[in-house]
Amino acid sequence: MFSYRHAFHAGNHADVLKHTVLIAALQHLVEKDAALTVLDTHAGAGLYRLDGDYANTSAESADGIARLIAPGVPALQPALQAYLDMVRAFNQGAATRVYPGSPFIIQRLLRERDKLKLFELHPTDLRALAGNVAQLEAGRQVAVLHEDGFEGIKKFLPPPARRALVLCDPSYEMKNDYGKVLDMAADSLKRFATGTYAFWYPIIPRPEAHDLPRRLKTLATKAGKSWLHATLTVKSSKITENAAGDVKRPGLPASGMFLINPPFTLKAALKEALPQMTELLAQDRNATHTLESGG
Repeated sequence: MFSYRHAFHAGNHADVLKHTVLIAALQHLVEKDAALTVLDTHAGAGLYRLDGDYANTSAESADGIARLIAPGVPALQPALQAYLDMVRAFNQGAATRVYPGSPFIIQRLLRERDKLKLFELHPTDLRALAGNVAQLEAGRQVAVLHEDGFEGIKKFLPPPARRALVLCDPSYEMKNDYGKVLDMAADSLKRFATGTYAFWYPIIPRPEAHDLPRRLKTLATKAGKSWLHATLTVKSSKITENAAGDVKRPGLPASGMFLINPPFTLKAALKEALPQMTELLAQDRNATHTLESGG
């Protein structure tokens, strides 16, 4: 259950998509005066070293954030530039050694009156998260909770000011995570129908992964809610074998973000950013993106 560690994947192509969407959504939500509550169901450690042992094991950031900061990269679209500026804000000088996870990206964008609830079950990541958050000296604005985020968010919905963003990005190592995401989405909409709900998921050769966005779409449509679905594919998902008989597994080829009640500005921002994201992060000729919305 506790085998997944996001530190191995920090700054990869899935993070570029997830955090670009997250920042664009939050930038719009904090424009309104009323307080905002943000719930992060699977917070992780909060901050990651890109030059540390975990990240270097898989070196996934080399085909993610590193491609955006490489020399000769053309001017970025606004949503991608906002993402890059956010990552750079956690680093000094030209080198990018620190990668902010969702908790630190969110906290950086919040105002004093806003609240952030971080859920994490992994004991090692929980300790790291608590230590990292303590350095923020954010007081009661940020709460670190050793709880299952799927269940833990229930007591915070609806929030006092009736404005909330929920970010849900489990590892999906457990097959039943897909069902838990759907159950959480349905329950949350009943508790707080006007919240903004953002779900990240991997696009892998597994029926549950392909069913998830379709079922979220059905759920949102039945509830009479608007939705937005963005995907980024950077390479083929096929397992290949060379002449020597060595089998190469591709790693994560693609991921998606599905939002219920997305900010109305988000689709236009992603329509500009996704083609450039695809071009810069492509690993083979199968790279592509999709963007659809409804409701």
